Amino acid sequence: MRELKCPNCGSVFSVDEADYAAIVSQVKNTEFQQELNRRVAELHEKQQAELENKELKAKQDYERQLGAKVVELSKKDAEIARLTEQVSSAVQAERLKFNQELAVKDTEINKLKAQTKQQEQLVQVAVLQEQNKAKDDIQAKDAVIAELRSQMAAEKNAALQREQSQKERYEQELRQKQELVDYYKDLKTRLSTKMVGETLEAHCSTQFNSMMRPVFPHAYFEKDNDASGGSKGDFIFRDYEDGFEYVSIMFEMKNEMDTTASKHKNEDFLAKLDKDRNEKKCEYAVLVSLLEPDNELYNSGIVDMSHRYPKMYVIRPQFFIPLITLLVQTSKKSVQLQQELALAKQQSVDVTNFESRLEDFKDKFGRNFRLASDKFAKAIEEIDKSIDHLQKIKANLLGSENNLRLANKNAEDLTIKKLTRGNPTMKKKFDEAREASAGGEEAAQAPDHNLF
Repeated sequence: MRELKCPNCGSVFSVDEADYAAIVSQVKNTEFQQELNRRVAELHEKQQAELENKELKAKQDYERQLGAKVVELSKKDAEIARLTEQVSSAVQAERLKFNQELAVKDTEINKLKAQTKQQEQLVQVAVLQEQNKAKDDIQAKDAVIAELRSQMAAEKNAALQREQSQKERYEQELRQKQELVDYYKDLKTRLSTKMVGETLEAHCSTQFNSMMRPVFPHAYFEKDNDASGGSKGDFIFRDYEDGFEYVSIMFEMKNEMDTTASKHKNEDFLAKLDKDRNEKKCEYAVLVSLLEPDNELYNSGIVDMSHRYPKMYVIRPQFFIPLITLLVQTSKKSVQLQQELALAKQQSVDVTNFESRLEDFKDKFGRNFRLASDKFAKAIEEIDKSIDHLQKIKANLLGSENNLRLANKNAEDLTIKKLTRGNPTMKKKFDEAREASAGGEEAAQAPDHNLF
């Protein structure tokens, strides 16, 4: 048992060890709660300050980089304006030069008209003189005409002989060509469908290596052997300038035997060619085809299929080299524009990546802030629960103290008189005990005469 003194009334009361430990724990929990609240408030203020500093720093970095980009764009706009002004000045100068040259030409034309008129007059005089002279020479010319007619007859006979000779020579060449055609027909009959296609591929490869390789020594022209996407083309052509790829072409070669039962059309292969071109990241797509040999559209020259698929062409093998040359020349003219476009795209990608990273940082920061806020709220909730629990313990302790006070009061008010009230037996016993106690005290106080 421990004794406790009330600080208000000064009364002392005893409590057991369990109640004493509960009261001490209550005092400690109160101080702990105050310290916890103080530290939670400090932590919240510190976290809020760090959050504001990070947001301010991120905003300043973004504004600084954005300002730099705005300055760069302003410089680009100024450069574009300057180039535009230069082009406009050059156009005006060329126009003025053209007008001056046109004026000079008009002067020369007027001068030539005057000279022509004078020459016409001279010609008329000369014609009159020639007419007079012609009359004198008619007889001489008649003799010459007769001689020329005889010469023409001789030349006509010689021409007929040459014509007959050429006819015989052409017939012989025609027979040779027909024999060659029959030979190739027989070769196609004996070749498989795969061999027919490979023959066209070999022809195009030979044409490129013999005619275009000296012109483009560093160009890439190889068979497409990558079928990782499920299909592949036949050849890929790429060329570079200053390390920049300015032209790329995907080629597909199609041929079939004359004896094939189901004839294919060129349009049957356009979708696959476009898919292969996109997978290999080629700019142009070209179908070199011997299909539909009687179709005048494909026999007339290079057929543009851009209305079906972008930058796609269908050609016969004889246009293989001309089309490569045409596409290379066209692409070279736009090399500088492509490089500037690539640079602009890269700059745009840099800005986009920066914005993406900033947004990602904001998302992650917001998510961490939400998680921290949730945990903080849960901690506050647990603290509130602990406070409620301590309040209940406090109420129980206060109730126990009140009961102890009442018990102590009842104990203090307890007397023998109150205990024997209404109980005659106990009253009689206590009375006898008091009498016996009183008789013993008198005997003790009386003098012992035997001592004297």
